[in-house]
Parts: sequence; C-alpha cells; structure tokens
Amino acid sequence: MNVVLDTNILVSAALSPGRNASNILAGVVQGRFTACYDSRILEEYERVLHYPKFKLTSWEIYYVLSPVMEGGMRIMARPLPDVSFDRDETDRKFYEVARTCHGILITGNLAHYPSEPFIMSPGDFYRRYL
Repeated sequence: MNVVLDTNILVSAALSPGRNASNILAGVVQGRFTACYDSRILEEYERVLHYPKFKLTSWEIYYVLSPVMEGGMRIMARPLPDVSFDRDETDRKFYEVARTCHGILITGNLAHYPSEPFIMSPGDFYRRYL
C-alpha cells in the first residue's frame, strides 16, 4: 500500500516514539507500506526536521528519513491546479503525490486538505491498517 506522509507525521514519529505516527513509520520500515514522495516533499522534510526547536540530532533525522528514501518510491507528481488549498498552498505537493501514486495521505492537519476518503489522520490510519 502506498502512503504519503505529511511532514508533521515524521516530526511526530521523531518526537513521540510509540505513538501512532511512529508506528506508521515502523510500518514503512517493515515494508508494510511504501512511502511515496517527490523532490518538493524531500526538501520540506529536510528543512523542517532541522528546525532548532525540534532539537533532533543528525542520527534521529537519518532514522526518520532513511526508510522513506531507501524503501520509498520517488515519483513525478501530476499537477492538480483545479484543487483549492485555501489554508496552506504548500500542502498541495502532498495531495498531488498521493493522487499520482494512488496512496493514502496521512496528516495531522486534515483541515488543510480537501475532504477526500484517501486523506486520513494518523489515528484513523492506525485503527484501519495497523
């Protein structure tokens, strides 16, 4: 199953081991799910995980990013300009990648996205698939 992890999922996985986000990332590590991404998503992951406020070490960042990059699938997302992103245009990339790879977009910010069945909170995804 293909999944697209919003950046807040990776931050939560790094900061809160044993919670839904870290269990979802463990599913990626175990090969249960394939994390899909594109260059825009990777750039955001790198930038946000290095924010000083998170106080993540290089090793912690590597631990979070390596399963996504090594076991994941890099794709060329199809632009979807007709979909509105009033709250945060920067979230469009996650939506486009999820639609292109036919994956489930997992996010802690459901309000930032259109209401679609393939967009789930970490809790809903965990209850349904883990």
